[in-house]
Amino acid sequence: MVVSTVGARFEQALDKLKSTGVRMTPQRHAILSYLLDTISHPTADEIYRALEGRFPSMSVATVYNNLKVFIESGLVRELTYGDSSSRFDADMSEHYHAQCENCGKIVDFNYPKLHDVEHIAASETGFVVRGHRLEVYGLCRECASTIKH
Repeated sequence: MVVSTVGARFEQALDKLKSTGVRMTPQRHAILSYLLDTISHPTADEIYRALEGRFPSMSVATVYNNLKVFIESGLVRELTYGDSSSRFDADMSEHYHAQCENCGKIVDFNYPKLHDVEHIAASETGFVVRGHRLEVYGLCRECASTIKH
């Protein structure tokens, strides 16, 4: 029997939540499953809209509260972009993001981790560097094909 990658990641997430004493509610299960099954980096509102049909009594606050639990448990990262809504990523591997300046779509891409940047930043600033985030901006394939250059 072959276990899907999402299924294996879900089981690992469940184990992590159980070890920290977090109870798995049906809403929490649905939110986590949705995040593990998507590559779109959704906002809390997008998650809420995707699940509200299955959970009519669930509020946007419930989604936010559960996202906070997942972030604190190390299962999800929050991607903040100034004044716009945060987006959430359940892929905790080391990877970077490309964001479309037109439609806002975010796409993962892999590149070797920039350890040198962290070391130089620490050396020049005296900071204890704990990580970094890299994003590139431009137009996604769909937007680029519809916009006149």
